[in-house]
Amino acid sequence: MNSYEQIAKNIERIKKELGGRARLLAATKTVPPEAINFALDCGIDLIGENRVNELLEKYELIDRSRTEIHFIGALQTNKVKYIIDKVDMIHSVDRVSLADEIERQAAKKGIIMPVLAEINIGGEETKSGISPDKAAEFCKYIGSLPHLKLRGLMAIPPKSENFGDNRKYFCEMKKIFIDISALNVDNSIMDILSIGMSDDYIEAAECGSTMVRIGSAIFGKRNYPIG
Repeated sequence: MNSYEQIAKNIERIKKELGGRARLLAATKTVPPEAINFALDCGIDLIGENRVNELLEKYELIDRSRTEIHFIGALQTNKVKYIIDKVDMIHSVDRVSLADEIERQAAKKGIIMPVLAEINIGGEETKSGISPDKAAEFCKYIGSLPHLKLRGLMAIPPKSENFGDNRKYFCEMKKIFIDISALNVDNSIMDILSIGMSDDYIEAAECGSTMVRIGSAIFGKRNYPIG
């Protein structure tokens, strides 16, 4: 992990590069709570966790008064109950069964959970997500669930080594986002297009991303001691 001085410099640089075009979410997988709290000192106000067990371990140690916590990783239906009252949004809603379980657990708690529909924009068999041609139908289904609030879409394009390779996927996601927004789905406020990570956030912002999820470009190479 980077030094605190380097973390501060990275946050400042990335915010300048984004220029207000997209909100910066700090992806904090494997990042210890003290480093997360330091990032909050540097102006981060949104973090994303990938794994339920790790989130639960860190939860009481994070200064939650200064940040939203989003769940951004693959989510098993049997673990929804552990985080339903601990996160402000779930990004990775990728199937009907998961949407149904979030609805069930949110109803138990008497809350409305903001969610993003995950789109498998590259059609990769190894990745979760709804296929683009079924995105509108899936979003309408989410909109039918009274304890969910559809806030937009998220995607992780195929891994690429070259700057610019993912632009076509980002542009396609922007088009899908516009098309679904035009449907005026029930229980929706389509204001978030969560695309772009450490290697491609600049081109994602140029293509219309409203939220980028950045981990290693802030915190450095990950260590995996937790979970």
